[in-house]
Amino acid sequence: MDIKDKTTPTVENSTLLVVDMQERLLPAIFENDTIIRAVQKLITGAEILGVDVMITEQYPKGLGHTSKGLTYPPDVPIFEKDSFSCMMQSEINDYLKKNGSHHLILCGVESHICVLKTALDAASKGYTVHVDADAISSRTIENKKYALMRMQQSGIFIVSVEMILFMLMDCSGTDQFRAISKLIK
Repeated sequence: MDIKDKTTPTVENSTLLVVDMQERLLPAIFENDTIIRAVQKLITGAEILGVDVMITEQYPKGLGHTSKGLTYPPDVPIFEKDSFSCMMQSEINDYLKKNGSHHLILCGVESHICVLKTALDAASKGYTVHVDADAISSRTIENKKYALMRMQQSGIFIVSVEMILFMLMDCSGTDQFRAISKLIK
């Protein structure tokens, strides 16, 4: 019997969307080292669990490419974008439809611009959105705080790295559980 409701992400129905973790943008971001570590845990956790991962880069010509502080499998697609919302890019929408994703797990920067607009637009398109509060940031903590408030007011789920990784598993005692437990310690 399947007891999961439509708000529960699963390995099969979810995609981790890493938003704009770029070389020239990150130095200005509040607690950027902490955010890089949290995003890396999500990417590694998604790889362990078999969750699709995709990465976006906002205007890489000016903001650089994805931070060298992040490692990810070579087959992870990277989408260049020029709109603040990832959902305004047809290639991203096509990728999500092709993969059968119904849940988006968002992390990255900036909370109050690209993450916020992506979350709101994804929710309006029918996706269940989970924003990882400890894996997003902005140039100021206030902008992050207000972005989280705005997203929550719109019915977007606010989660943590540990919370979402364990939500994607069903039980302990597996190799995946042991690997995730080691990752979050």
